[in-house]
Order: sequence, then C-alpha cells, then structure tokens
Amino acid sequence: MTQQVIHPMVKLQRQVSSLVASNILKPTDSIWKIAFLYGNDWSYWKKELLEFGFTMQEPVSELLAVENWEED
Repeated sequence: MTQQVIHPMVKLQRQVSSLVASNILKPTDSIWKIAFLYGNDWSYWKKELLEFGFTMQEPVSELLAVENWEED
C-alpha cells in the first residue's frame, strides 16, 4: 500500500477553505488576512504563496480556485 504525500499548499488550501466555510474568512477577503490566523507560521506561507505568483492583495477565492499545485 502506497501513501501519497499531500503538497503543503493543498493543506493550506484545505485549511483556508474550512475557514471560509466557517465564516471566519470571506472569499473576497485579501490573502494577507490569513496572516492573522497563522501567526509565526505566516512567513513560511507568505513565501510559498509569493513563489506561486500570488499577491497579498488577491482575494482568498483565487487561492481556493487552484486545482493543481505542481511546481515547475
């Protein structure tokens, strides 16, 4: 039996999706609002998001819309 490793961005995407479903975040909120919820871990996630071409002003819905997190 083999296990698939989940890309870290998929984990972030699932967590953010859960926050939206719980009405903690709105899909129209800017990605930078996630920083308030991730505290010390935010610098890592911000770096990852920037590497995937996101800006901190984009809406959370853009993060949730990504279907594939493959890196070049």
